[in-house]
This record gives sequence, structure tokens and C-alpha cells, in this order.
Amino acid sequence: MSALAGALPGAAPVARARPGRLAALIPLAAAFAAVGLVAVTGTTQRSLDAAGLSQWAYGFFADRYPLFFPAIAYGVARAAALPLAAPHWRGWLGASLGLALVTGLSLHPTYGGLVLRAGFSVGGVAFLSGQPMAVAQGLGAVAAASVLGGALGFAALLARGLPRRGGWGRALVRALLRFAALAWALGVLAAARDLGLSGFPRLALSGGQAALALGLVLAAFLPHVILDLVRPRASVESTPGRR
Repeated sequence: MSALAGALPGAAPVARARPGRLAALIPLAAAFAAVGLVAVTGTTQRSLDAAGLSQWAYGFFADRYPLFFPAIAYGVARAAALPLAAPHWRGWLGASLGLALVTGLSLHPTYGGLVLRAGFSVGGVAFLSGQPMAVAQGLGAVAAASVLGGALGFAALLARGLPRRGGWGRALVRALLRFAALAWALGVLAAARDLGLSGFPRLALSGGQAALALGLVLAAFLPHVILDLVRPRASVESTPGRR
């Protein structure tokens, strides 16, 4: 079978493409699983406090942005899946660094980390300077995406290396599209409280709120996932070249 697969045109590229497509779906599944786990276990601030996690259960950002935790799960899973697309020592190194950066920037010193603090600071300053609320929220999402996306992008660059010669333009366009999709995702999740999750995490998610949270997660991250699923043909079928 292996000899036949090697003789068929395109068989090897298709096989190489599967890990990349699988890696694109894992982060979305992790974000869904995070919401499902919180809903099934009835997680609240009190239960987190009882588990010794009060540092990440209370505070302004926990109350104002209750649906940021699926973004943490998405980022952690995306970093952890790097060895699937880059199965060598650089992939594992990028994954390790990505995990450290995503968790540190999202949870230190408390829930939200530098990601939410950057977004709130930029959005707040923009609003106080007279910008409309929608513009201020958009700028805040861009700032938050700069921090989280920077961590993920640096880890991916370390794992996969620089683009091939002549591929810098395409790589830059795809990076900008991914950044825009991540900013969209964080903007959608930031609106969760206003869209019906105002009681969480003081109270457990109800069935309706859990369904709403899953829908928001899907709407938030689907564009980012699609960008990974729709890969340029040349990036899959071409052989590694000199950089």
C-alpha cells in the first residue's frame, strides 16, 4: 500500500495535509470542551474559590469578560498542536514556548492577564478620547489580539521556520488575515456579557446560557479555523526549499 501511495500523484501531499487540517480543528474542539466542562460541572466563582483558584475567579475582568476562558483553551490547544504540523524538534520547542506564553499572558497576574488588560486599556483610552463605543471596542479587540496573536505567531514561526523564498507576500497576507480573524474572535467573546451571560461566573451557566456560549464560541473562532482549513495548494504540494 505504501508503494502504491507513493506512485499515485498527489498521494503524499494529501497525507501531509491531514495533520495540518487536524491541527486546525483541535483548538475549536478545545474551546467547545472548555465551555461544556464549565456547564456540566456547574462551575462558579465560589467553586473555583473552594478549589484554591480564587486568584483567577474574582476581579473586574472575570466579571466583565466571562467568556474569555474558551479563548485561553483555544490558544493553548493551538500551541500544543504545533508538533502535528511541524513534527520535529522545532515543533516541540515552538509548542513549549507557545504554551508558556499563552498561559502566562492570559492568566498572570490574574484572569485575563496582559491580553485583556491591553484590550481594556486601549479601548478605554479610545472611548475617553471621544471615539464611538463600537470603534473603542474594535480597537480594544485589536490590542488584545496583538498580545495573544503575537504569542501564537512567534511560537508558530519558531516551529515552522521562515517562509520559503518568494513566499513572503503570501505569508504576510495570511498572517494579517489570521490577525483580523483573531481580533474578531476576541471582540465577539468580549460582548458575551451584554449578549446574555451577565450572571456568569457568579452563577452557574444555565442550559440556555451554555448553548449561547457555544454559539458565540463558534461564531468567534470559525473564521480563524477556516483560514487554516483553506490552505494554498502550493504550500501543501511543494517540497521544502531553501530559505
